[in-house]
Amino acid sequence: TRVRSSAASDVYKRQGLNLTGNDQPEQVQGVHVTADYFSILGAPVVAGRTFTAAEDIPHGGNVAVLSYGLWKRRFGGDRDIVGKNIQLNGQPYQVVGVMGRGFVTDNPVDLWLPFQFELSSTDQAHYFGVIARLKPGVTEPMANAQLKLAADQYRATYPGTLGPNNSFGVVLWQELMVRDTRSSLYVLLGAVGLVLLIACANVANLLLIRATARKRELATRSALGAGRWHIIRQLLTESLLVSLTGGLLGLLLGFAGVRFLLAINPGSIPRIGEDGSTVTVDLNVLLFTLGVSVLTGILFGLVPAISASRKSLSAILNESSNRAGVGFRSGRVRSLLVVSEMALALILVIGAALLIRTFRNLQSVDPGFDTHNVLTMAMSISGDRFLKTSGVAQVIHDGTERIDAVPGVTASAAACCLPLQGGFGLPFNIVGRANGNNPNTGGAGYFPVSWSYFDVFKVPVLRGRNFTEKDNGSAPGVVIINQAMARQYWPNGDPLSDRIVLGAGMGPVFVEPPRQVIGVVGDTRDGGLNQDPGPTMYIPVAQMPDKVTALNSRIAPLWWIVRTRMEPHTLTATVTNAIREATGGLPVAHIRSMDEIVVLTTSRERFNMLLLTVFGTSALLMAAIGIYGLMAYSVQQRTLELGVRMALGAPASTIRNMVIRQGMVLAGIGLVIGIGGAFWLTKFLTGFLFGVRAWDPAAFILTPIFLCAVALVAVWVPARKATQIDPMSALRFE
Repeated sequence: TRVRSSAASDVYKRQGLNLTGNDQPEQVQGVHVTADYFSILGAPVVAGRTFTAAEDIPHGGNVAVLSYGLWKRRFGGDRDIVGKNIQLNGQPYQVVGVMGRGFVTDNPVDLWLPFQFELSSTDQAHYFGVIARLKPGVTEPMANAQLKLAADQYRATYPGTLGPNNSFGVVLWQELMVRDTRSSLYVLLGAVGLVLLIACANVANLLLIRATARKRELATRSALGAGRWHIIRQLLTESLLVSLTGGLLGLLLGFAGVRFLLAINPGSIPRIGEDGSTVTVDLNVLLFTLGVSVLTGILFGLVPAISASRKSLSAILNESSNRAGVGFRSGRVRSLLVVSEMALALILVIGAALLIRTFRNLQSVDPGFDTHNVLTMAMSISGDRFLKTSGVAQVIHDGTERIDAVPGVTASAAACCLPLQGGFGLPFNIVGRANGNNPNTGGAGYFPVSWSYFDVFKVPVLRGRNFTEKDNGSAPGVVIINQAMARQYWPNGDPLSDRIVLGAGMGPVFVEPPRQVIGVVGDTRDGGLNQDPGPTMYIPVAQMPDKVTALNSRIAPLWWIVRTRMEPHTLTATVTNAIREATGGLPVAHIRSMDEIVVLTTSRERFNMLLLTVFGTSALLMAAIGIYGLMAYSVQQRTLELGVRMALGAPASTIRNMVIRQGMVLAGIGLVIGIGGAFWLTKFLTGFLFGVRAWDPAAFILTPIFLCAVALVAVWVPARKATQIDPMSALRFE
């Protein structure tokens, strides 16, 4: 059914490919696309062309379009590559074009191949994405309404393929790309805004103090004929000069900060281009910096300027000193700014504390397997030789034999997927168990693995037995389940006495006889450290149905897993050579240790924690500077008053305690306000937390105590200086 709301549409499918043809075979990431793909996305072409309509039909020929990165890296930017053949999965493909450098997808792509979609195919096991450009005036709800009608027609044409509660729908591509990152970036943007407000409060305090200290100078200028507007203009000019200088320094630091963020980014931030090429200090950043600097200079320079220009000329000139008694009433604005700084700092530090606890909780999670000294690598198994299970099983047998012979290797295995990175899922039926009107008993994760998989990861077999090499294609079908599945579906029974049917109702691809449950293994966190283990089924790779093997060869790589006696990467070259010898020269990619994969799974949490910790520390430091500056200035302004008190017999401890009390009152008010604000704002952090509540008592109790200690130190220094005032010197000042 054609949807009238789209001006053009396209489908695409990712696939790992083996680029051979010289002494250094390479695994590349390819995407099958229809001919309209490049025009819909406005992709630039630097050499050759894109696909024609004739090349996009079945048997339209083997052609390819190279990415700019692959063209430069593999072919040295040679324009003569257009029209020549390259070897992909052992087949010749003619290069017809090269994409421009600016065409970079969020998931890196090395080359594109024509989809050549067979509309008359009865194979329903295809997985691909669809993109379309909406016609002018068509909104997302309008397109979804048409797609709902299309889903009804599809359900009527192909009964049983689309559930009664399922439908078709569209999502704006920009929303699709940023939806996992939007909330995180908003939180970080809010943190930046709070730090900026604290910095502005410090600037305002500085300007207020400076204007107060210069009141006699400004009064003298006014007495000599300077008008009020002249004084305001002078102070505004000075504040703008300070803010613009700070903006320039901030711009330089920001440039270095961008490089730092790109170096530590978790790899999940969309639309930053290859190696962060689109994240630069461009004209927009320059204009934003200029605008913030000017706004800060005007906003926080205008209030002190107006305040200073309003002073009574005679009163100021008749003052005996600029150190006349000044209490907190005359510094209400400065006190209010300090209270605001403490409140904002507390919010940021509580947020950082919650994320730190989240990260520590994730690090302490037991993944259910031993991650140390395990090397992993992916191999593309697309091609005719891997369309049948026997071909894949033979490659795994030969590969593990060669790898196990490498000195330093203790065990090796192969699997469809790796723990912590997710996998496939299938429905299943327990033979002989009635399930009412439901077509399936339940659903669980689906992991085809080689017989030594659990030995490599040291996953314990809790009941029954492990796989052996005899569990091959000629043996009866077997399956091992994890403890979570046994607990959920056999709470009071014995799973080892039952058989299950995998993929029930999934069509002809998954038709197979029932499998005997032969073992129960410990739970592993396959979906990530922050997700509880779910029901999971493991089957021997050698017993996969041929149609499932053919499907997997199109959509997923084969993962090699190697346990070593030493640091895994020291054996990378030897192990990869052994795999190439066993597979006829096939390359591997994504070579990582399991410890590195564990780090990658927590990279986003680490990134958020690090940034919010930096912001929280900066806010805490600026708040401490703010309260120290206010108290130090107050002590300086009250020199005469404090001298009189000490001359009249006030002990030093009384003076010290008075200054400390006044400073801590401000800090206390700020902390109370900050706790209230934190209770409201930390609800936005709920989606980032693991093992800790947004209103975690430890964070909301220990953090204010810590900030109180910081404030006490900031107040103690000027309080101590107050006790060192010489009463005679203070009284003889004028």
